[in-house]
Amino acid sequence: MVSSEKVREEIAEANELFMATYKRGDAAGVAALYTEKGQVLPPNGDFVTGREALRKYWQGAMEAGIKESRLEIIEVEDHGDTAIEVSMYTLVGEGGRVLGKGKYIVVWKRVAGQWKLHRDIFNSNAPVAS
Repeated sequence: MVSSEKVREEIAEANELFMATYKRGDAAGVAALYTEKGQVLPPNGDFVTGREALRKYWQGAMEAGIKESRLEIIEVEDHGDTAIEVSMYTLVGEGGRVLGKGKYIVVWKRVAGQWKLHRDIFNSNAPVAS
């Protein structure tokens, strides 16, 4: 059995790959980091399900000016071939300008020995507009 600390390290490595792939503008590569039926559950939007929809979603984020996503793990729970990550994100635009900060939860699945994002939900720390 893999230790919980080892799983946290593996999720941290998977996050590093996510950040590097996103930063180079590879939306298809980001989508490939999800399971076949992976989902993003964005705020104020519907489910984004499957690799092609995920590619389009992340391409849209890139085209909207988000150049980089910085991820910081708070905790990882190990449940065998499933792990739950609770973390924070910072979105960065042109010139290193911070565009937003928030928190997220990812349910990870180990597929063929590799951790893949399965369910990805996030929301902003910005106050709700009144």
